[in-house]
Order: sequence, then C-alpha cells, then structure tokens
Amino acid sequence: MKDRKKITAVVLAGGHGRRMQSDIPKQYLLLHGKPILYYSLMAFEQSKVDEIVLVTGEEEREYCRKEIVERFGFQKVRAVVAGGKERYHSVYAGLKSCLGCDYVMIHDGVRPFLTEEMIERSIEAVERDRACAVGMPVKDTIKICDENGYVEQTPKREQVWMIQTPQSFEYCLIEQAYRMVIESGRAVTDDAMAVEIFLKEKVRLVEGSYANIKITTPEDLIIAEQMMKNN
Repeated sequence: MKDRKKITAVVLAGGHGRRMQSDIPKQYLLLHGKPILYYSLMAFEQSKVDEIVLVTGEEEREYCRKEIVERFGFQKVRAVVAGGKERYHSVYAGLKSCLGCDYVMIHDGVRPFLTEEMIERSIEAVERDRACAVGMPVKDTIKICDENGYVEQTPKREQVWMIQTPQSFEYCLIEQAYRMVIESGRAVTDDAMAVEIFLKEKVRLVEGSYANIKITTPEDLIIAEQMMKNN
C-alpha cells in the first residue's frame, strides 16, 4: 500500500484591504456572524489537508492566534507566521514554514466559499499533474487592449479562465519557483505564474465555482452576505 502524502495548506490573511474602505482588515470583517477568514480555515480543517500555515501581518499574529485559531478551535493550524510587503513575499514566508509536506495548497483567506469538492479536485489533480489552479471559464467575451486602449486581440472565450485559489503544487516545485521569484525580484500575481515563468512547468486548470469569489470591496461583502443567506 502506497504511503499517503502529506498536504499542507498555506492560507494568506495579510493586508488591510484599502478597497474595502474599513479600518478593520477585510479578513476579520464579519460575514454571517463570523470573520471572513473563518470559512476557508474551516474548509481546510474539515478536509484531507494535514496542516495549515496561516500567514498574516506581523502586528496581527497574536490577534489572529487568539481571536481566530484559539477562539474557533482550529486544530490543524500549526503555525501563524508573518508575511511580507507583497503577496509573493507572504507566500514564500508560508512555504518556508511548511514542515516535511509533499504537496502545498495556497489559498487566499478572503475567499470564504471554498468547498470540500474543490479541495478534493485539487488534491486529485496535483497528485497527477504536480501543479494545478482552481478557476472557471469566463462568461463574457474578453478583449486584450494595447497601451492606448484600443482592442489588440479577442481570445477565444472557451480558452479564457478566471483563476481562483486554492492553487496546489508539489512542495519542491513551488518552493523552488518562489525562491527564484524572490532572488530575481520579479513580481508574480499568482502562484501558477511563478511555476509557469521560472520552471516552464504546465499547470492544470481545475474546476472551481463561480461562487468562489474574493472579497475585496464593500460590494463583494454585500454579495457574499446574500449568498450565505441563500445557502
């Protein structure tokens, strides 16, 4: 019988979310009576994931540990670590805190509609393909414009996806890619991009959900509240 591989989730919960127009960091705003961050942590807590590394701001580590991890009894959160200035710095801080895992799932803590099915599909894909990202095909026609705002090309809609999280990788693969990102100083906007650019690896797209929204604005929070009420 083949040994079961260890899976760690790195959950990003840093940043203050200026677009949210709130003094409270967006990950701690209440959604249906609980902090937004609670929902993604609970999804991983109830999944096959073995451990969770929570990445937040240096000044918020103690608050996060007491008011989120201890208050809600998350048993799988092994570490609460400080992130960095940019998202890719925070991801790398989280990766360096992973201990002996085979696969890592990187997730934005302000995507509260993560489901067990998404996690399962991601685990199956990463075990097979080494790198995968959750997303959904776009519903609208997409235009690529030039620097002057004129349409340059119109890609085929069936080939264009909105990328979400979690994004999952063999640990050695994503750690190497992010080490190269940090050394080069070249910013990446998502985790798959690091693997694509620096290691030339293919990334499998995995079906997520149109409900798997990222809460970044007051309007997103209103939509999320309504979605919670409808569930």
